[in-house]
Amino acid sequence: MDKPILTVRELQQNDIEFIANYWLNSPKDYLTGMGVDLDKLPEHDEWIGFLSQQITQNYKDKTSYCIIWELDGKPIGHSNTNKIIFGHEAYMHLHIWAAGNRSKGLGTDFIILFIPHFFNHLNLKSLYCETYILNPSPNKALKKAGFTIVKQYLTTPGWINFEQLVNLWEMSLDSYESFKDKISSFPL
Repeated sequence: MDKPILTVRELQQNDIEFIANYWLNSPKDYLTGMGVDLDKLPEHDEWIGFLSQQITQNYKDKTSYCIIWELDGKPIGHSNTNKIIFGHEAYMHLHIWAAGNRSKGLGTDFIILFIPHFFNHLNLKSLYCETYILNPSPNKALKKAGFTIVKQYLTTPGWINFEQLVNLWEMSLDSYESFKDKISSFPL
C-alpha cells in the first residue's frame, strides 16, 4: 500500500464550496461535539462571501487566513486563523471535512505542514488554539505537534461557538524555530 501524500496550500476560490458544505451539512452532534452553537452558523451565502473576501486580502489586512489540507491531491480539510494581530498573534482552528478521514492521525502531520504558513505570512510571535476540552482529537494532535497548554478556562472561543471549557494551546516563535528544525525529519 502506497503511503498517502499530504500537502497544504492557501485557500482558492474552488475550495469555498467545500468549506461552506462542511459547516452546513455536517451532523449536528459532530458540530456540537467540537463546541459549535448551531444557532450561530451563517447561511450558505454568508460563508461564500466571508471566505471569498479572504482570497483578495493581503496578509496584513486578513481577519481570517485559511490553509487547505490535501490528501493525495484532493482537499480534505482546512485550518484557519482568526483573532489575527499581524506581527504578533493569531488563533487557529483545525477541521477535517469527511468523517472517514478523521481519527487516523492526520491532524498532527497537517499541523506540522501548515504552521509555517501562519508564522511566516502573518509574521507571528505566537500561534494559539482554543480547543473544546471535550473534543479529544485536536488536543492530542496539538500536543504531538509541539504545542503546549498555557491554561484551561471557560470562554466562547469563536463567533460560532457556545461558552465552553477550553484548553489554550500555544506555539511561540521560539518553539516554532526550534521545532521547525525537527520537521524535516518528522515521519510524514
